[in-house]
Amino acid sequence: MDRDYYKVLGVERKASAAEIKKAYRRLARKYHPDLNPGDKAAEARFKEIQEAYSVLSDPKKRSEYDEFGFIGGSAPGSEQRRYTSGFEGFDFSDYGTSTFGDFFESIFGGGGRAAAETGPGPGEDLHYSMKIGFADAVHGLQTRIQLTRRVACPSCQGRGHVSGSGQISCSSCGGSGRIHLQRGFMKFQSACPQCRGTGRTRGEPCSQCSGAGTVQKTELINVKIPAGVDTGSRVRVPGKGNVGPNSGPPGDLYISIEVSPHPIFRREGANINVRVPITVPEATLGADIEVPTLAGRTTIRIPPGTKSGQKFRLKGQGVPVIGRRAQGDEIVEVTIVPPPASNRRVRELMKELERLDIENPRKSLGIS
Repeated sequence: MDRDYYKVLGVERKASAAEIKKAYRRLARKYHPDLNPGDKAAEARFKEIQEAYSVLSDPKKRSEYDEFGFIGGSAPGSEQRRYTSGFEGFDFSDYGTSTFGDFFESIFGGGGRAAAETGPGPGEDLHYSMKIGFADAVHGLQTRIQLTRRVACPSCQGRGHVSGSGQISCSSCGGSGRIHLQRGFMKFQSACPQCRGTGRTRGEPCSQCSGAGTVQKTELINVKIPAGVDTGSRVRVPGKGNVGPNSGPPGDLYISIEVSPHPIFRREGANINVRVPITVPEATLGADIEVPTLAGRTTIRIPPGTKSGQKFRLKGQGVPVIGRRAQGDEIVEVTIVPPPASNRRVRELMKELERLDIENPRKSLGIS
């Protein structure tokens, strides 16, 4: 418990509720177990972030935390002092549900009065990474992915107990709704997790889900990737996350997109860029040349005197803009390729060209 929740979330002690929420979302996305499979350090960090947010997002809990400090550390706004020595062997449960006892209960995950709430809650969002080709990103894609998520138990329809078995006294707490916990030298009470503090369970637990009301299911689902996505885009699939507690609505699935590079085209937002080589005669005299586009080949006019690096814009030949009836452009950059110097006739023509009175192209640099 020797930690500072503000430091865990990376916020100042005077941070607003909105700043705390923003910091939590950013860190939760980064360390979510689904995005870091098998990483025990990330899993521990994720739990630590959740614990900090559960306290700092609740005005009452945050007030109590700011007032009492954290166990094993220094109280905010006071000289350095330790809290552990005064509580050795002390049983907070003797004082019922005092504010101080409730504070420890909320910190250690007992949930207090919140644990007794048995209404449906929102489900957890899931995250999935997908790598797609350049053409699929431009034109869109419909595909199927395999997803493992938690759904309502089909045997008990998410109730967690056998239908018609009625309510019985909770075996974990003996019907009191409270259990005794000990953290080091501290003893206190917490709401029973089995009955959520009610002292009663909803009858015989379901054998398929062991009373949880949810089971894990692996399924193939259809997903639609819209035209115009790029690396870093996130596609939301509503209702394909984990089902909520007590048959609450499921969360959503978020697909993070990574797009493979193209061998010819280079993308910048909704525009695409392509380099096209041209010959010296084409650049000097002008020519109609074919260039590649996302839709196939097209012809553009190269005017006489075209310079290497000159760019030409093809309107509407780029990538669709998500959420708008618009499309980017294609930018064609021409590069002049000299003729082969190994050809004797070419060398003779170049020498003849050299004898012509051609203006020095480096004159503007002050070089004669």
